[in-house]
Amino acid sequence: MSLIDSLNAAVDALTGAFGDAQQALFEGVVQPLLFHAGLGSFISDGFDATGWLLVGLLQITAMLLLIAPLQRWRPDEAPAATPQARAERRRAVRVDVLYTLIHRLGLFRVALFFAVDPLFNALFGWLAVHGVDGWHLDQWIAPWWPGVSDTQLAGFLVYLLVFDLLNYGLHRAQHQFNWWWALHAVHHSQRHVTMWSDSRNHLLDSLIVDAVFVLAARVIGVAPGQFVALIALSQLVENLAHANLRLSFGWLGERLLVGPAFHRRHHAAGLGHESHGKGTLGGCNFAVLFPLWDWLLGTADFRHDNGPCGIRDQWPDEGARDYGGGFWAQQRLGLLRLWGRA
Repeated sequence: MSLIDSLNAAVDALTGAFGDAQQALFEGVVQPLLFHAGLGSFISDGFDATGWLLVGLLQITAMLLLIAPLQRWRPDEAPAATPQARAERRRAVRVDVLYTLIHRLGLFRVALFFAVDPLFNALFGWLAVHGVDGWHLDQWIAPWWPGVSDTQLAGFLVYLLVFDLLNYGLHRAQHQFNWWWALHAVHHSQRHVTMWSDSRNHLLDSLIVDAVFVLAARVIGVAPGQFVALIALSQLVENLAHANLRLSFGWLGERLLVGPAFHRRHHAAGLGHESHGKGTLGGCNFAVLFPLWDWLLGTADFRHDNGPCGIRDQWPDEGARDYGGGFWAQQRLGLLRLWGRA
């Protein structure tokens, strides 16, 4: 048995264990709740939602058990000097925890199900009726792996690269267009970036990005289970990259995988999301998983002299712009910026 076949067998075992856990959670918790709420017609969709719920629970568990101790061990941000500053930091981080729970425990996915999925189902149903089917990328690359009986892992890795390149392009666009930056600024307005900050996004911004990924997955033929795994893996690496952690992967490691040092440069006020001078959109270090894209496309910056996180115009001597202290204030001000009223 080749190494790839062995890895495929391991992936199959993990997939089977996840499926068993999903079935148990669905039958023990989600299905009874759906029937109790009179939503029995959504049983099939409820089972899919249970998969996202389980992934979110596993992600949060990994964050608490693995990343949180690292943050306490070597925090990048200096300890708060006063009780007032410590209280302000705790309040800011609590808002990011709320964002994480909304996104990782399926609440945002439920909103997507009602708002976006019907449109996509109608679109792809219409295309299927007219003889247009999605392109199955994993089948197209299968001849590249002679002697491998199961190309599931190889296909997953290719999909991972494709999704990461798409993520890079979307992220760079968020910093390139004024209307999109008005929304994405919610993410960068956090001055106390931690492992919880990855999910801190304007809901409209998240809706746009998630819709693009769902559309791309349909177009290139990503299976539902693979899609969940791709998103879950990317998000967990993003949690680590946002961690308040003074850690470098070294010269080579930082060029292979996005880590805290590389991504903190992206969040540095006046450095990571500005270019060609003060207030100019652009920036550096947009990659989510692989710095390769920044390296190839000229947006990589591996220096570590970052300074504080945030947006330059939050500081009193730069205008003291208000980006909101709580969830609803941040959502409201994001829309007002989008309309040019804040």
